[in-house]
Parts: sequence; structure tokens; C-alpha cells
Amino acid sequence: MSTAFANPPSRTNWVGRTLSGIVIAFMMFDGGIKLMPLGIVTDTMRDLGFQPTDALARGLGILLLGCTALYAWPRTATLGAILLTGYLGGAIATQLRVGNPVFSHLLFGVYLGLMLWGGLWLRDPRLRALIPVG
Repeated sequence: MSTAFANPPSRTNWVGRTLSGIVIAFMMFDGGIKLMPLGIVTDTMRDLGFQPTDALARGLGILLLGCTALYAWPRTATLGAILLTGYLGGAIATQLRVGNPVFSHLLFGVYLGLMLWGGLWLRDPRLRALIPVG
């Protein structure tokens, strides 16, 4: 019998996978619209004080998709989480700099970061052993 089916995933693991899946889906969507780049992307970049160039939008999209791929792959998920945390930190700092609303804009990166690390913590027993909560 295969060892993959000998120990079925627990409820904790499934909740972690679900949270991680939501984060991955959002990040892929965000990176994808930056690759195109849609008008809403360059308009938002202008509003946030960045040069609204297609090259910058595509560069951010590639960076985001690369970090997300690392997070999605189990062997590199922790590295991906660290890199995405840095990316989200830059987004939070940008929202703070332009004075956007706290709960809808500024803290959105915090919400994503909590889901990102919470999902990883729930699905990775090594991380739970390293960071015991409760």
C-alpha cells in the first residue's frame, strides 16, 4: 500500500491547504493582471506614485508569480512565504505612504500575510513544531 494513502490528511491539513489555495489563487490573479497589463493596473500604479509603465507592471507580475510558485510548491513553501511577506510589506508601506484607508487598503496585505502563514502553519507540521501556538 502506498504511504501517501496510509496517513490521510487531517482536517487541520485541509484547512491549511484551503487557506493557502485562496492566497495562491489571489496572487496568481494579481500577478496575471500585471503581466497583461490591464489599464486598471497602470492607473493604480499612477495613483500609488509609481511610473505607470508596462515594463514595471510586468516585472512586478513576474516577481509575484515566481514567489507564489515557490509558496505553492511544498518543498519551497517556506521560502515562498518569506518572499511573499516581503512583497506584501512593500505593498503595505506603499498604501501607508499614500494615505489610503486602513482597513480596506492598508491592512489588506496584513490579512493576506496572516492567511499565507496560517495556511502554511496548518499544513506543515515542521512549522507547527518550530512555532508552537496555543
